[in-house]
Amino acid sequence: MSADARLILVIAIGQTIGWGTMFAAFALFVAPMEAELGWSRAAINAGLTLALLVSGFAAIPIGRRVDRDGARGLLAWGGWLGAGLLALWSMTESLPVYLGLWAAMGLAQAAALWGPAMALVVASARDPARSITAISFVTGFTATIFIPLTAWLIGALGWRGALLVLAALQLLPGALTLWLLPAGPVRPATTAPGGFSLAAAVRRPAFLALAACFAAHAFIATGLGAHAIPLLRERGLPEASVLLLVALHGPFQVAPRAALFALGARVTMREAGRLATCLVPLAMLILALAPADLSWLVLYALAWAIADGLMTILRAAGVMEILGREGYGTLSGALSVATVGPRMAAPLGIALIWEGAGGYGPVPWLLAALGVLGAAAFAVAARR
Repeated sequence: MSADARLILVIAIGQTIGWGTMFAAFALFVAPMEAELGWSRAAINAGLTLALLVSGFAAIPIGRRVDRDGARGLLAWGGWLGAGLLALWSMTESLPVYLGLWAAMGLAQAAALWGPAMALVVASARDPARSITAISFVTGFTATIFIPLTAWLIGALGWRGALLVLAALQLLPGALTLWLLPAGPVRPATTAPGGFSLAAAVRRPAFLALAACFAAHAFIATGLGAHAIPLLRERGLPEASVLLLVALHGPFQVAPRAALFALGARVTMREAGRLATCLVPLAMLILALAPADLSWLVLYALAWAIADGLMTILRAAGVMEILGREGYGTLSGALSVATVGPRMAAPLGIALIWEGAGGYGPVPWLLAALGVLGAAAFAVAARR
């Protein structure tokens, strides 16, 4: 197996398991924890919110560490920290302890998930953009794998037993990283030399434009993640149609990743980004204007999923193409910080709009406007 193939295999498996155990499965534990512990739904969800805040603000120091020392050890130890925290979560009886565990989980997420993993690919792969595309193709199936698996584990073992199984699975990425990836220093592709200044880098127009684009997308993606089902139900669609539209997101976003991998160097990240960012407002306009008919709303689901699938790649390979490799880990961390506020604000902000307007009517128009802003910002960033 070539070095690049081994790198893709290890990172793809590690990211799929990491996102599945430390993020995607969370929602399935809320109801059984409510029933057993008597905690409010808001208090339980505050754990994930706290983790997102911590991981966002830890991204810059972790990015600096990655640029200086490489990401191999960080990915392994971050993954093992996540495994230990999942195991401790299974034993918790105290809300303050639970919240403390999730604050620490934010550090595990920042160390073991997307940013450091992509920095390792950028530093080590011969063709980083194609390797990132291949990895994102595999990770697109995370929810498809871990949602039904976790639901089955909770049904069979209870929520505490399910967490112990997920903790055991989360030990695997760290072991694979240390076993299969070389221990030597990575080549200095993302090492920031002494003259590198983050303060100067974040003032570059391309960086500011990318930050605006990613912030707009973060608000849209998080908002739809929290409100898409009730929004579609409000349209009067049958429940089966609502669930189908939501379920199609995964397969629809994997397809453009496969196409991008097949096209290889014939498509630049700038071109893929222009397509993705233009599809976002188009999808929101379809959502705003389409009748309550499945055949029309499938077009919304398709356009949004293609855009979302490409944006995941853009967050990694696009940053490398537009901003360069120097200080890649630190710059990626700074871009992550720019998305923290929108991710936190979107669920509550859309809920307040729903209350004030008496329905979701204005929401697709707001998201379309943000999509236009994101597309314009990316056009600025993509200028050579």
